[in-house]
Amino acid sequence: MTIPPPTRFGHISRRLTVHRPIIPASPQEQFRQTAHCLVRSAFMPEQYEQYKPKPAKGLKKIPPYWYPYTTMTKHRWIGREILEVVSTEFRDRSMEYYRYALESGVTTINGKIAKPDTVLLNGDRVENVVHRHEPPVTATPVKILLHDKEREFIVVDKPGSIPVHASGRYNRNSLIEILVDDFGFTKCFPINRLDRLTSGLMIIPLSADCARTVTKEFAAGTVRKEYVARVKGKFPSEEIICEEPLLTIDRQMGLNIVHPAGKTAKTIFNLIRYDANTNSSVVRCQPFTGRSHQLRVHLQFLGYPIANDPVYSEKRIWGEQMGVGGIDVTPSDFRQAPAPPSHLKELVDSGGSPESLSKDGPRAPNEATTKLLPRETGDDIGMGSPVPLSQQAVDVITKLRNMKDQDEDWSRWRDVVFRAKGVMRPKDMVIKPPPPQNQRKRGGKAEIMPVRPSWNNPNKAMPEAASTAETKLSSPDPAPPPHTSTEKVASSEPTTAEDLVETEEPWPPQITLEDAIEKVSNTPATGMECATASEQLYCPECYLPLHPDPQPEKLYIFLHALKYTTSLGAFSTDMPEWSAEGWEWDQD
Repeated sequence: MTIPPPTRFGHISRRLTVHRPIIPASPQEQFRQTAHCLVRSAFMPEQYEQYKPKPAKGLKKIPPYWYPYTTMTKHRWIGREILEVVSTEFRDRSMEYYRYALESGVTTINGKIAKPDTVLLNGDRVENVVHRHEPPVTATPVKILLHDKEREFIVVDKPGSIPVHASGRYNRNSLIEILVDDFGFTKCFPINRLDRLTSGLMIIPLSADCARTVTKEFAAGTVRKEYVARVKGKFPSEEIICEEPLLTIDRQMGLNIVHPAGKTAKTIFNLIRYDANTNSSVVRCQPFTGRSHQLRVHLQFLGYPIANDPVYSEKRIWGEQMGVGGIDVTPSDFRQAPAPPSHLKELVDSGGSPESLSKDGPRAPNEATTKLLPRETGDDIGMGSPVPLSQQAVDVITKLRNMKDQDEDWSRWRDVVFRAKGVMRPKDMVIKPPPPQNQRKRGGKAEIMPVRPSWNNPNKAMPEAASTAETKLSSPDPAPPPHTSTEKVASSEPTTAEDLVETEEPWPPQITLEDAIEKVSNTPATGMECATASEQLYCPECYLPLHPDPQPEKLYIFLHALKYTTSLGAFSTDMPEWSAEGWEWDQD
């Protein structure tokens, strides 16, 4: 049985309904029935309730939502195909998914639909529509310690797990968005930042004038900063000064190491107390520079990493030495393709790897081989590094990626790409064409055109501005011209409906219900315990594999910004609870 084209999902939302089997014959059969209901629900237009994540104690969750955003082509993207760029910059979904999403028209460049092989040029504006699944953050609220209305700044105590700026998968669950949405501040000017996992004090100006004043102080190094950390082992009683240079070698994973080509950094450490019951020390940290992960990397280098740091205090990544004294920095060409986890190898062998776009198997003698992208070969490791990486550095990045995948239940390796829903974007959302190149802004949320159904195609939305009698409607070209950076959308000519809405391309090929059920049934729930009738494996709108909830105590590290001294005054927070004498935690 072939499934007819479904209603386009921008106009309705669907709820995934899974019926509990009465007497499951086996866990495998129970999972198969769950998968059957999951796939069937994707074709049930009578369900309208949006998917909402289950509440969890200690966590703040946001229901997924469609979000359009824009970004200008970065220097490192120029001259590269967009599929290569997207799959290198992001790792939340599989290579197979990113190709399918681009084929579905979710991304436009300067207002024109992009294809996987579209080459990015200098000055291009990339517009994208995504179904955002923001990771949970702590339910601990942001605290406003001081609001100085006259001098136009606030002092806040940021909980660990909340990033300062919207980035990556985080948007509404970021400090600045929370201050605007929950506290009503119209504009915030963060002049420094804390790592997402770090808690503590931040001074945030509310005006540009105040921001300029404090920024100059940070740049001049006149701001005195004090942090407190709980580290592994018995820290020396004498004062320790660390001045090792730091270098970011992988932006995607946010990994930093001590490297002679890095930026200068200086930190002074003093012991507060040693707790024998946990073999850990509470340490006062005074950074004189503001390098990324400075305190975390310097403490690791000294042999006293932050006790619960998931990156710099993890033996699965660094081995028994834990990065003490730094790692080897001798350049190496060693790279290797990503390998599936052992428990999913049989699935990958039978159905193909979602992390590879090449087709394995016999080839004709003169048949051209498929070009492998950097993520397929492992060469994406090091693309963001300013220096050649050593084999040990490559090994550390690979292990860090694998650990992240494991924490997210290897979702990329059980990614299921459905072609039964057509294009992967809501049909009532049309991004407004970009302004002339010299007026384009970097990043931010894209502007949306008001739309209504097209006259000749009820499944196609048409911008109101393009539906007037003054607008000349023309048939789309059977094959759009090659992408250039000087397209008509940047000119002053009127834009037609077809310029703003997708061209009349055929729907992606449909799969049968039986094929979809089989594909989901062969994708195991690897530790999520989702093979029950009450759980969901995938988002019913975008089919994102749903990650297990993190434990609230794993959302932060034992690092806290305690005190800042500036021309505005000296501000401090209370000592964090984990710094108390004799404090214990689950170290498993």
